Amino acid sequence: MMAATNILRAQAISMARTNPLVTRRAVQHFSSITRLGTDDPRMSRIVVHNGIVYISGQTDATAEDIEGQTKNVLAKVDGLLEQAGTSKSNLLTSSIWLKDIGRDFKQMNTVWNGWVDPDNKPVRATVEAAMARPQLLIEIQVTAAIER
Repeated sequence: MMAATNILRAQAISMARTNPLVTRRAVQHFSSITRLGTDDPRMSRIVVHNGIVYISGQTDATAEDIEGQTKNVLAKVDGLLEQAGTSKSNLLTSSIWLKDIGRDFKQMNTVWNGWVDPDNKPVRATVEAAMARPQLLIEIQVTAAIER
């Protein structure tokens, strides 16, 4: 595994030397972990490692229905992905937790389908789960590749 990492890092360094579009920052992503939004004592909002962005689960307690909460959560996801230097067009995975999958799945999917890039859909899992607070109806967590 270490040999593969070293090969990838060597390839990135070689690319950086020959291609002005590849920055030193891109090279550093092969060997470092970057944590953003670390003000919460429990977790980072964003972790970047090996060109992959991981965001923490996002929720919304301001809207009262699943449509509003889903829209607000996806807006948060967009903001975090942008902060990390990527977008929903580079999504790899999505995990969605719904408080009541029987009641909310169809409405959540309508909002999701309007938001997701139709040409670059991630793999996705959606399950029903108890939420941390009674007013929460949805939580979404995604991973994405860094734009190159």
